[in-house]
Amino acid sequence: MNILYIHGLNSSLNAEKRAVLEHYGTVFAPSIDYENHPDAITQLITTYQTSNMHVVIGSSMGGFVGYYVSNQFQCPALLFNPALAQRSVHQNTPELTPHHKSALKHLVLGTADTKVNPAETLQFLSKTISRNPEYTIHLRNDLEHRIPLDIFKEEVDLFFSKYNQLK
Repeated sequence: MNILYIHGLNSSLNAEKRAVLEHYGTVFAPSIDYENHPDAITQLITTYQTSNMHVVIGSSMGGFVGYYVSNQFQCPALLFNPALAQRSVHQNTPELTPHHKSALKHLVLGTADTKVNPAETLQFLSKTISRNPEYTIHLRNDLEHRIPLDIFKEEVDLFFSKYNQLK
C-alpha cells in the first residue's frame, strides 16, 4: 500500500510517526515549502499521479492540501486539523469537478486547537455535502493543534481499520 503523507506548514514527518505509518505500507513524505510554492497541490498531483496512492494523510496545512489531492486521486484521506477554512499562507486550489467524488475522509479535529478553528472547519465541510462526501469526524477534546504520538497512532489505527472494511 502506498501512503502519501503531507506535512503541515514549516513541519515534517518525524521518525516515530513514520514508523507508525510504515506498519501499513510504503510512505511517501515530500518536503513542501508552502510559503514559496503556491502551487503545491498541483505539483503533488503531478508528481504522484502515476504512483498509485492508496491513501493520503495530512496535518494542518497538509490536511488542506491532502483534501484536494485525495479528491483528485479519489482515494481515502486521514486529515488532522486540516486548515480548510483559512490559512496563513496562500495556496492555489484546483477546481473540483463533478468527477471528483469525495472518497472517505476521516477528519480529526481538536476542539482545543487555537490555530485551526474546528467550528470553521465544520462549516467548510457543510458546504461540500452536494459532492456526496463520506466523512467521519472525530472531535477530540483532548487535542490542540499539534498531534501527540499516542493520538496519532490511535487515529491512524482507527482510519486503517475503516479503510480495510471498505476493501
